[in-house]
Amino acid sequence: MIAIRRRSALALAVSGVIGLAAFTWPLFVAPSSDIAHGGDAPWTFALLLPLVLAVVLAELSDHGMDSKAIAMLGVLSALGAAIRPLGAGTAGIETIFFLMVLGGRVFGPGFGFVLGNTTLFASALLTGGVGPWLPYQMLGAAWVALGAGLLPQWRGKAEIALLAAYGVVSSLVYGFLLNLSFWPFAVGEGTSVSFDPDASAGANLVKLAAFTLATSLGWDLGRAVTTAVLVAVTGPVLLRTLRRAARKASFTLAQTIDG
Repeated sequence: MIAIRRRSALALAVSGVIGLAAFTWPLFVAPSSDIAHGGDAPWTFALLLPLVLAVVLAELSDHGMDSKAIAMLGVLSALGAAIRPLGAGTAGIETIFFLMVLGGRVFGPGFGFVLGNTTLFASALLTGGVGPWLPYQMLGAAWVALGAGLLPQWRGKAEIALLAAYGVVSSLVYGFLLNLSFWPFAVGEGTSVSFDPDASAGANLVKLAAFTLATSLGWDLGRAVTTAVLVAVTGPVLLRTLRRAARKASFTLAQTIDG
């Protein structure tokens, strides 16, 4: 597992705060009715890419991510971009999240954060999926892969079960966050699931949960099941393969935070 060092941890923390703000600000700032959500996405994208670069540079400067790790990042990102079209858009089936979970697990949260961003960006270029939703997809995927790198260091069948369960939970959370990114501006006013700028954040979260249940839960469950099944089926082989590649490339195997 590639080490997390102080500057890397700081960059990840800053990206987490800004990313959370990018998703949740409508719950705390009353939007005007003529604001289209696509107007803030480019600003999120402009903030996101320097943060990804900051993580990479922090890892490079601290000798946590060298040229071999960057080569592995390129391979996994390209593989993820290639396999995503096999399932995306079909009953919620997602063939990409399991790879980010396994990559983040083996190489650590810093690597996982960058992997989630680069994989979604590369797949969007490949499939023509570039739009105002892309920054949020990239952030969400980055958090999925990052979280996999922070899970307890179990091994064997327990590790596969842990990663499969994490795949289910993270897939559902990912869908919930993406709904939050457009729901305040997409539903309109006056319905039982409409965003109410005068209501509390808690009340609006309840409405968002109802909106998710009524619209996207089936897709989110498809993503969750697909991810869990692919982790369970491919995990034993891919984890061994990725760890063998990490050992041969002499990646740092200890997860540390130091100066």
